[in-house]
Amino acid sequence: MYFPMTDWLTAQQVMQRLGLKPQTLYAYVSRGLIEARGDADDSRRRLYRAEDVARLEHRKARGRKPAAIAEDAIAFGEPILASGIATIQRGKLWYRGQDAEKLSETAKLEDVARLLWDCGSQRFPPLFTIVPEAPARQRMFAVIAARAASDPAMAGRTKKALYLEAASVIDSLVDAIAGRPGQGPIHHRLAQAWGCDADGADLIRRALVLLADHELNASTFAVRVAASTRASLAACILAGLATLSGPLHGGMTPRVLGLMREIASEGVEVAVPARLATGMPLPGFGHPLYPDGDPRARALLTAFTLPPAYAATRRAVTALTGEEPNIDFVLTAIVSELGLAPDISFQIFAAARCAGWIAHALEQGETGRLIRPRARYVGPEPA
Repeated sequence: MYFPMTDWLTAQQVMQRLGLKPQTLYAYVSRGLIEARGDADDSRRRLYRAEDVARLEHRKARGRKPAAIAEDAIAFGEPILASGIATIQRGKLWYRGQDAEKLSETAKLEDVARLLWDCGSQRFPPLFTIVPEAPARQRMFAVIAARAASDPAMAGRTKKALYLEAASVIDSLVDAIAGRPGQGPIHHRLAQAWGCDADGADLIRRALVLLADHELNASTFAVRVAASTRASLAACILAGLATLSGPLHGGMTPRVLGLMREIASEGVEVAVPARLATGMPLPGFGHPLYPDGDPRARALLTAFTLPPAYAATRRAVTALTGEEPNIDFVLTAIVSELGLAPDISFQIFAAARCAGWIAHALEQGETGRLIRPRARYVGPEPA
């Protein structure tokens, strides 16, 4: 049977596709499995997100075997760990129930860290970090690796001791990024190190808040695996930092810059359709978890004007694909607008996400459980 391609479906369409009764559909909505909204053309009718229905169709087609469910959950699938830190619902990002977009208007990264760590008014004591002479990315890895090799494990330690250590770990990372020890709000320290004015510092502040956590992404999962072994907080952050460096995660900036170089060389009217014609992805646009647009990018776009080349790219891509820019595109644009080195996108990302990584490490440590999944073996039969 043919179903029209649309973002939203009626209740009748959903029940027909999934074979549901009305009460089962309402149960799915209440459990958050299917997003619902009112119909602008008929106030008596509700509409249901087609993407959620398609995911449930796929799951139904594969069956409910535990192996199939677990495999689907690995990539943007069903939730696999309980967490009270952050969630993505109704097209928005929430930190412990608070809207990240609204927090970014006034909060500092330190404020968000306390919220995510659930530690009240815990202070961030100043710390003197020995920072080696090296490029910024090497400094980041060297400083955190040195702590990972010497800091005590999390096991058996009080929350207060871990909170103080958490503050010192994020401070060490910021010192490594800045290239020197510093005091004061993190966004001011970074802006000063990079030679930014007050407006630039505020953009950095907003970006840090919006990037502080993003539920169970690849680097956060790596952190939780490390934390489940009771490794030190620094060792957990090292696991997250290593994962973040991959080109499909925090290393997305070079791919966005590659697209922008093509546009600068060939013109946006030629470069964008050429990429689409070859089936090549357009880095910096769309996000699997935000069908209606990345709220983090949206929040930053209210605070500054895209440089002309980025604005033209946004118009062209959105007109051709319907996709809106995501946080990678906007963060790259901010770095360009401020006249900073391209790798600073990664540095902002890492400094911000360190707050979320620590929150997940602390939460995982409290569970007392080791994360140890099984592999579904597909190799030759054992002799």
